[in-house]
Amino acid sequence: MPDFGLKYFILQQRVIHLYRHAIRASKYIPDPQARSETIAWFRSEIERNKWLTDVVVIEEKINMARREIRQILPTSQPQAL
Repeated sequence: MPDFGLKYFILQQRVIHLYRHAIRASKYIPDPQARSETIAWFRSEIERNKWLTDVVVIEEKINMARREIRQILPTSQPQAL
C-alpha cells in the first residue's frame, strides 16, 4: 500500500475544490441538458482517476482539468489553492 503523505491529502482537497468550482461555473450553461452532461463528464473524469496515487500524475491531471474547464466554461477562472 502506498504511503500517503501530506501532499496527497492537499491534492485531494484541490480536486474537491476544482469539482465544486466546475459545478458552480456550469450554472452559466443555458441548456439544462448540456449542463447536466458537462457535470456528468467532469464527475466521470474524477471517478476514472480516483485510484491514482502518484502525486506528480495527480498534479498533471488537476492542471489538465483546469485547462479543460477554462475551455468549456470560458467565464470560469478556477482559483489556485
